[in-house]
Formats: sequence, structure tokens, C-alpha cells
Amino acid sequence: LAPLDWVVIAGYFGVLLGLAWWVILKSKDTADDYFLAGRNLGWFVIGASIFASNIGSEHLVGLAGSGATDGVAMAHYELHAWCLLVLGWVMVPFYMRSRVFTMPEFLEKRFSPTARWVLSVISLVAYILTKIAVGIFAGGIVFSVLLPDLNVLGLDSFWIGSILVVVLTGAYTVLGGLRAVAYTEALQTVVLVIGSILVMIFGLKALGGWGQLREICGSEMFNLWKPLVPRGVEGTWAPVRVLNEAGQTIRQAWYFNDNYPWLSMLFCAPIVGLWYWCTDQYIVQRVLGAPDEREARRGSICAAFLKLLPVFIFIIPGMICFALAQSGQVEEIRQTMFNAQGELLRDESQKAFPMLVATILPVGIRGIVVAGLLAALMSSLAGVFNASSTLFTMDFYSKFRPKASQHQLVWVGRIATTVMVLIGLLWIPVIKGGKGLYDYLQGVQSYLAPPIFVVFFFGVFMKRTNSKGCLAALLVGFAMGLVRLAIDTPVKVLKDFTYVEGSFFWIMNNTFFQYYSLLIFVVCSVVLVAVSYLTAPPSYEKIQGLTYATLTAEDRRQSRASWTVTDVLFSAALLAIILAVYLYFRG
Repeated sequence: LAPLDWVVIAGYFGVLLGLAWWVILKSKDTADDYFLAGRNLGWFVIGASIFASNIGSEHLVGLAGSGATDGVAMAHYELHAWCLLVLGWVMVPFYMRSRVFTMPEFLEKRFSPTARWVLSVISLVAYILTKIAVGIFAGGIVFSVLLPDLNVLGLDSFWIGSILVVVLTGAYTVLGGLRAVAYTEALQTVVLVIGSILVMIFGLKALGGWGQLREICGSEMFNLWKPLVPRGVEGTWAPVRVLNEAGQTIRQAWYFNDNYPWLSMLFCAPIVGLWYWCTDQYIVQRVLGAPDEREARRGSICAAFLKLLPVFIFIIPGMICFALAQSGQVEEIRQTMFNAQGELLRDESQKAFPMLVATILPVGIRGIVVAGLLAALMSSLAGVFNASSTLFTMDFYSKFRPKASQHQLVWVGRIATTVMVLIGLLWIPVIKGGKGLYDYLQGVQSYLAPPIFVVFFFGVFMKRTNSKGCLAALLVGFAMGLVRLAIDTPVKVLKDFTYVEGSFFWIMNNTFFQYYSLLIFVVCSVVLVAVSYLTAPPSYEKIQGLTYATLTAEDRRQSRASWTVTDVLFSAALLAIILAVYLYFRG
């Protein structure tokens, strides 16, 4: 980084902290204000905040790295922008009508207090072990690439980057709550999008244009619809040209390419998407901060349009990085991503996005993009810190201390956030030493999502489902997920560990994770419906307005009054864009 880059980065932090301080001064000492920004967020702030919370480490490291190794395969998840339309048009009316603080609280209203407690516990553990852990990991990766020689008090750039990202993010999250998080995320969205677009533009310029990208990557990397391949061989083998110093092909090598078959992407990925976008506290908390149903829905539509951007600002730059390495146009990238035998190093490919920043961007522009990288990392962590403190305070503390004052709830929320920050710091040595840990974490949500998706969506669409069925589905689904995680962990974390081929554990470990996720979904669906119909029906008076079948005429009238033709047209336009992208990326 040149001096001008540091000036740009310092300017970004100055504006960010100034905005955070301004928001903190406006904050009130109430639970509504701290956890839900006084339920007064506008649609753009909601949309930008949702997008910024989502765009974090899994995009800066994982998604761009996936673009470098697998092409557009992971774009399926980004094209799940339509799930945000489901949030806005289907789920928002129920959430806004219930006036809840958390998603587990909605489950309590629909089913039982036990369901709320179970989901809260699972959510908190999942946030700590996945979102916080992966966010810190990515912060370290970015700093290790951009400032590889940095060393302070014996700490290398990975440690320094991880600590800085956690501490700075935690500071304004603790003090300002959701209002500070949402407004700073709106600013971070602008910086991130501008910076990432610049990476794509300069990357294509260095490569020689879009046509050159398609030629080098080939049709397979531009194909969203991967063939059905058995998990036993874990993917397809794709050719990579090995070049001499003159840039001529001297032989063909092969590299290992994880496969995302079309069947699992078509049926499993939407389950994960609908769980994440429509029922996860981490995302939905922004919508709960809206003053009414109209602003909440429009915020969801805004976020859906922004969600289409990662295909072009992360996946495509990852592919550009691969093309620059394979063609030998940037020797530094080629030496990092390929070994002496011309084989692609998948772990090193996770550095694709920060490597582009470090090698192809001019001075000044690099500072803007680094600010965007830091914005994504900080916004992602801020979101999980705030969501975790809300879950702990509203779902646990307020239950044990029902007479707690608003002031006490706010301070407990701040303490809970501080604890999350400390846990994040304690996770650094675990992540630093864990071989393959990041890759392992990518599959965790596929095991956690199905039971939560089932109880929320069946709960809204089937009034006959009851609390016993909900609890049974949650417990069975989470148990199946934990069994798979326990089997996968030794293989992912320990070097040279493997199960005996053909054994039960080997079969479980080699079953493609998305297929196993589908199995959990089917089992949970059957359990929920079967147990509900074998036991007494719920009290329909108590769940009035929480399912489609129990909506009153007034409920329907209010929802209809909250949207206009403009909302419908924008939603239709989004679906048309998604369809066009699917048709283009057919190989």
C-alpha cells in the first residue's frame, strides 16, 4: 500500500466512525431503539444493511475463491435474490403483525416457548462457530495478502488484521446497537460496491477483455448447470494448461474441481436460501426495524437487487484471477495459485480477490478497494454481534428478568456484544491453526437450515402443525446435522485422517453435503406433519394472524394497502434479470 492508499483508507475510517458517533448520539436508552433502531429504518437503509450484512468473509474469500476454482457454480446462491422477494411478500406481513424482536420469539407465538428456547440456543452456537469464526478468518487472510511483512510485538499480519477487524467493529456495535450497524452498513455498501466494480474493470483490462476471459476459462467454468457426479470422486477433473516462459502450452495438467450438481443446486440450495433470507435473525432483524409493512417490503426488494451484484463483483473477479494466473500474464498470481507441476492450489486460490487488489490496481484506487474489503468484513461481523446480543437479551435475559427496565436491557445487550467480541478474539488461534477449517464451515449451514426452514414455512402455511410437531422436527433435524458434523470434523481438521472405505462413516462422509441436507429436509417435514396430526391441534384463536388460514379480513386489507403497482413491477423486473443470468451462464 502506497501513502495515498493509506490516506484513502484513513478517510474511509474517519467518515465511518463519524457516522457511527452521530448515530450513537441520536440513540435512545430503550430496547426498541438499541435492538431494532426504534423501528424507524427507511427502505434503502434496510436494503443496504441486509446486503452489507450478507456480503462478508464468505464472499471476499470463499465466493471469489470459488470463482477461481469452480467458475460460476456458486452463482446459484447469489441468484437466490428471489428469496428476498419471498421475505418481503410472504413473511414480512406475519413478522410485522407479530411485533417481535427475534425469530425465535415468532416461533414462541406460533408454537411454544420451548421452540423459542431451542432455536435461540442453536442460533447462538451457530453464530459463534460459523459467522464469527469465518469473519475473523477472512480478516486475517486479507491483511496477510495486502500487508505480508507487517509485524507488531511478534504478531504477524494475520493476527493483527483479525484483531483490528474484531475490535473496531465491536466498538461501534456495542455503543450504537442496530441503528449504528444499519447506518454504517449503508455507507459500507456504497464503498464495497464501488471498490469491487473497480476490481472487475481493472481485472478485465489487465486480462484483455470479456472475450479473453471466456476463452481462457472455457465453457465449463461459465456453466451454472453442473452434471450429476457421485460424491465418492468428489467432483470432476478439469484440464489446466501448463505454460513455458514464452506463454506456450507444453502439456495438460489436471486439477481437482468440487462439483455442485444441478439436482442439488435446484432443490437443496433454495432451502438454505429461504432459511437464510427469510428466517435467520442475522438478516431479518433489519426488516423488523422498519416502521411498517411497506418500508419492510421495499427494503427487501432493494436488497434483492443489490444481491445480484456478487455474481459480477466477486465471482467474475475470481475467474479473472484464475485466467491471469493460467495465462501467465501476472507471474506473481501464477506462482501463488499453481505449483511447479502446474496444478491449481485450491487453498491458495482463496486469496483470489485480495491478490487482484494487490497486483493490478493503481495507487489510490487500491486504497478505495481495501476500504471496501474492510467494509465487508466489518459489516458482516457487526451484523452477527448485534444479532447475537439481541437473541441473548430478548430470548434469555428478559425471560429470567421479566421486570428488567429498558436501561437494563440495553446494557445487557452491550455486555452480550462485548462477550461476543471476546469470543471472537479467542477464536483466532483456533482458526489460525485449523487446517481446512474454512472449507469445512461452508457446509455447516446446509445441515442447520432444513429444520428451521420446515418449522417456519410449514408453520405459516399449515395451521394444523402444532408445538409438539415443531419441537420434534427441530430436535430430529439438529441431531441429524450434528451427527454429520461429528463425522466430517476429523476428516476436515486432521491431516491424513480417513475412514475405512465402504464403512458407514465413510459413506456418510462421502455423501454430497447438499444431498444429505435434502435428506434432513424430507425427514423433518415428515416428522413435523406426522407428529402434529397424531396429537391435538393448536388453539386457532391463539395463532390468529400468524398463519394464512387464520388471517382476518382486516389483516388482508392492511397488507393489500401496503403495496403498489410499482412494488410489483420492480419484483417482476428482478425475476426477469435472474432468468436472463441463468440463460446466459449455460456454458
